[in-house]
Amino acid sequence: MARLIVIVPLVLLVGFKLATWLMERRTAKLKTATEEAKATIARVEEATRPTIYPSEHGLVGRAELVEDPGLTGPDVDAALAALKDGDRQPAVALLDAAAGDLDRRWGLVGRFSEPAVEDDTWLLAWRAEQPDSADAALLTVHALIGLAWQVRTGQSASQVTAERWAAFRKVLGEAETAAADAVRLADPADPLPFVAQIPLAMGQSWDNERFLALWQEIVSRDPHHFSAHGRALQYWCEKWKGSHEKMHAFVDAAIAAAPKGSLLSVYKLEAYYEQFQRNRAPREAYAAPEVRAAVDAVIADLELADPDSRRTRYAHGWLVWVLARAGRPADAMPHLRALGPYVPTPWSYWGNPVDKFVDERIDIVLAATAQ
Repeated sequence: MARLIVIVPLVLLVGFKLATWLMERRTAKLKTATEEAKATIARVEEATRPTIYPSEHGLVGRAELVEDPGLTGPDVDAALAALKDGDRQPAVALLDAAAGDLDRRWGLVGRFSEPAVEDDTWLLAWRAEQPDSADAALLTVHALIGLAWQVRTGQSASQVTAERWAAFRKVLGEAETAAADAVRLADPADPLPFVAQIPLAMGQSWDNERFLALWQEIVSRDPHHFSAHGRALQYWCEKWKGSHEKMHAFVDAAIAAAPKGSLLSVYKLEAYYEQFQRNRAPREAYAAPEVRAAVDAVIADLELADPDSRRTRYAHGWLVWVLARAGRPADAMPHLRALGPYVPTPWSYWGNPVDKFVDERIDIVLAATAQ
């Protein structure tokens, strides 16, 4: 009897483990078969997907497309290459030459902060040798904020680990200290040390009152700064510290006060994107009369804008996005061509922007030719 008391549970345990092993093996086989089936379907879909010859439609080829890097030019490329080799002099010279052009200077700061996020040896040396350099101080703020968001990653808040959150907050604290230094060293009329703090306000969850104080510092120096308005739109959207109503009110006021050709009108399209994405609205939402009116306003603004400005790429990108979804692919085509080799926002929000853009470009061209 005593032996049975030992043997019976042992037999049951072995039987349970065997059944579990068989079930796990079966589940693994089913998972493998499902993944293979999905891969087969994807290959078939890819093989049978309609395609286009870009050049026949005035578009650049797939191999030439790149995610929009921001400010471009041979001089910028050369300065970036020098920075990667530890030579800051070409970048310093470009920043000095852009002293009177806020838009270009801001674009240069954005590009030159990218290599500093990866390796800031050259920037630390610059700050040590010229501690009173306003440009070096501004670059430090920008680079620290870029590093903080890199540490955080682009994952949703719930997926970011506690360790990453702690590191994110630590680096943002360093950026806040650097921002105070940048403000101290800057020309009193320079808005850029304040513009640089908008992502800091988002990362540290500043309340609306504190953000409005920062915003006043910016608009008192440059009422229509393009990039500042784009960053502020993100602060005021529902996913950050505002709401659909606050976001649209902010954008509407900015557009009403802006001179024609400023292209601040494009932020109304971005505001609709933020609203529709948040609400999981259908594509048909982009065909609403108020969105159509916003599209018309951007097109009218483009006619008066500087055609060589980086802002025009931003505007063309949003027009393509909205017009395609509004059932107006033929109207989207001129703006698609105007983008040239650049893949703009909002495609840059996806993991592989170029592939996402290429797929949509095919759909737009085929729909336009079918009309």
